[in-house]
Amino acid sequence: MFNGKSKSDNPVEFSSGSNAASLISAGTTLKGDITSNADLRIDGTLIGNINSTAKIIIGANGSVEGDIIGQQADILGKVTGTVTVKELLQIKGSSIINGTIKAGKLQVEPTATFNGNCHMNGVASDKAVQDAKFTKPEKATTLVA
Repeated sequence: MFNGKSKSDNPVEFSSGSNAASLISAGTTLKGDITSNADLRIDGTLIGNINSTAKIIIGANGSVEGDIIGQQADILGKVTGTVTVKELLQIKGSSIINGTIKAGKLQVEPTATFNGNCHMNGVASDKAVQDAKFTKPEKATTLVA
């Protein structure tokens, strides 16, 4: 619509059939927290937290400095904070995540980078998502078997 690219050029599709998705476009910096019941795509920079009951997409040029809570998430950009996803979290391309991941299911591409802790339990409970609080990432710890 704006840049002449067709929908098929977009590697990530929103999950809902409605056109109610929100977009923070490239070149935009937003400071503050976002709460949404619709799909959300970040191609710019967000300094704050995201709390959504739908799918969250962080584009290849997107950056989030804060915590993310959502139903599903696809991350292609950079995230510093805790990512809590009830269903599937996909870490794609040359994405970088620094912080803690809590997800029902996790898919990581070989070119992605993740530094931090990961907690999975097959299906992340509603309680785990509700209990997620916007806090700074925990310090990494070393576990010895």
